Amino acid sequence: MTTRLIPREVLFGNPEKASPAISPDGRRVAWLAPVDGVLNVWVGHLGAGDAAPVTGDRERGVRDYRWAHDDRHLLYVQDRGGDEDWHLYAVDLDNGETRDLTPFDGVQAQLVADGKRFPDRVLVGLNKDNPQLHDVYRVELGSGELELVASNPGFVGWLADAELRVRCGVAATPDGGLRVMVRGEEGGGWRQALRVGQQDALGTMPVGFSRDGSSLLLVSSQGANAARLVRLDLSDGSRQVLHEDPVYDLFDAEAVVLNPDTHEPELVSVQRERAELVALDPALAGEVAEIRGVHPGDVAFLGRDHADRTWLLAFTADDGPVSYYAWDRASRKATFLFSHRPELERYQLATMEPFSYAARDGLEVHGYVSFPPGAARAGLPAVLKVHGGPWWRDAWGFDPEAQWLATTWSTPSGTWSGGAGRMRRGWRSTAAPTAATPPWSARPSRPTCSAAPSPV
Repeated sequence: MTTRLIPREVLFGNPEKASPAISPDGRRVAWLAPVDGVLNVWVGHLGAGDAAPVTGDRERGVRDYRWAHDDRHLLYVQDRGGDEDWHLYAVDLDNGETRDLTPFDGVQAQLVADGKRFPDRVLVGLNKDNPQLHDVYRVELGSGELELVASNPGFVGWLADAELRVRCGVAATPDGGLRVMVRGEEGGGWRQALRVGQQDALGTMPVGFSRDGSSLLLVSSQGANAARLVRLDLSDGSRQVLHEDPVYDLFDAEAVVLNPDTHEPELVSVQRERAELVALDPALAGEVAEIRGVHPGDVAFLGRDHADRTWLLAFTADDGPVSYYAWDRASRKATFLFSHRPELERYQLATMEPFSYAARDGLEVHGYVSFPPGAARAGLPAVLKVHGGPWWRDAWGFDPEAQWLATTWSTPSGTWSGGAGRMRRGWRSTAAPTAATPPWSARPSRPTCSAAPSPV
């Protein structure tokens, strides 16, 4: 390990391997890795050295892919030259054939839903009839046949139930809020299940239906200081809070892990100063505690096989690469798969330390700071790294920009006090515009700038 300057390619280039996904039968693993400098999907048997690329992108690289539940196809999206007209492709792993399932020029495809019980089909959104709205089509993976199952009345998002029926849509309101719309069956009329104003729109999103379709799981900040996990009964509108934190939001729907058979929430990931994986099912609490002992970094659940015997996990560190493991649930043992940038292990990296301060409106703002490794923590020049907009937040972990800057400067970064991942109280309780209250653009840098002397 050395403290010499880290080449930019090591920090900012393509990862060596990343984003693993386990096959439905649990025998194979896919991941992203470069082919001639371009990211593609590779597949190999778990624990074997037989991996080979299965996609042949030569331009922008593949970033988003998943296994189909039939254990035969891999699905991925790709556009052409950055036009964002994403096409959905299917790779047949039996014969190597790649097919464009949405072969329409000027049309954007969005994968809406798939399901373990329906391995031969997926739901995809296409804006081929109206460029502003995505209708939902059922796509048969074997034949490529498309069937319209939901015309869009003005929704910006869709959700299917356990039977792969489109029964929920999200509509924006003129005041910046949103409405969550539901229906009893496919083809039925829509009714409003929930409406939130602008202050809660950022922290509200549907997660999934219960197995019997009678209730809807949502992440929502309505009626709370931070976005929490709620079960909404669709018959009487009553709500049950399943998980909440008084300060920190559940960041998005992907922070909730549902059991693919029961459709009940099992795990949530809460992004506090560091990410914490929390077991909602008491039967998993001991196993999650054992998982935390595998690696000192922050753990994220990536996926599982159909038998629920093997989980894939990612551990994020602030001073090293992301490490990926396969977790055998029967033996309670973890097998290291790979890290995303093993070259980083040759260098001494800066750590990322949480800090907080009071903004000028009196609200607490959290951030992180990285110091040059081995340097005295006094009299250092600083670069204040401000992320883009209040609908995102910084998080603990490997940050290539912070590592690049911390070779010379201390590098603090701040989180908007009313932004994503943090409590909403700031913009509700303060009438005058600040960085924590709309309009966010009024004084976008005041709370972060007021902290600049603090970490250095």
